[in-house]
Amino acid sequence: MLIVEDQPTLADDIADGLRDQGMAADVAYDGASGLDKALMNHYDVVIVDRDLPRIHGDAVCAALVGAATPARILMLTAAGAIGDRVDGLNLGADDYLTKPFAFAELVARLRALARRNPSSPPVAVKGDLVFDRARRRVSRGGRPISLTRKEMGILEVLLAADGGVVSAEELLERVWDEHADPFTHTVTVTVARLRRKLGSPDLIETVIGSGYRLP
Repeated sequence: MLIVEDQPTLADDIADGLRDQGMAADVAYDGASGLDKALMNHYDVVIVDRDLPRIHGDAVCAALVGAATPARILMLTAAGAIGDRVDGLNLGADDYLTKPFAFAELVARLRALARRNPSSPPVAVKGDLVFDRARRRVSRGGRPISLTRKEMGILEVLLAADGGVVSAEELLERVWDEHADPFTHTVTVTVARLRRKLGSPDLIETVIGSGYRLP
């Protein structure tokens, strides 16, 4: 998740709240740096304030749509007139939320946008493993499994890869955020805990020198 918002306190509060919800969240405080981050990194959703310095939010939205990035775009702005909302959606935004807003509604909208990704169906199944993304529930062989937000995030990324190898660096970027220490062993430790919770036979394969996958 990327938040592009020129009010630092609001941007940081949103990011902290999303992290509490188990989402990796990066922040940019102007349109230029926000566009750079959005084009260089993989984000499921980009939150764009409309009235941004350096590059206006409308231009950021149009550039992301023109670059065919996979990220969904949620415009977050004080301009709440019908004409403003129509303009934002016509630029290619997927959703539009006006300030002030309820944080619970923002979270619900972000999760709904993330579920629109065709590679991420609402319920993912791998053998006897079932991951209900909408309800944030995981079970194996009908047995509910309680996972932390980071464990669930890793599992979600591995399932979305559909058998592809995901590096530890990508997991760190997708499940944590840009402030995570690239030299930390937190990914290895979290994957080990996830393995234990998922039980036998082991679902997560370690590909030496490359990363992890669900074969």
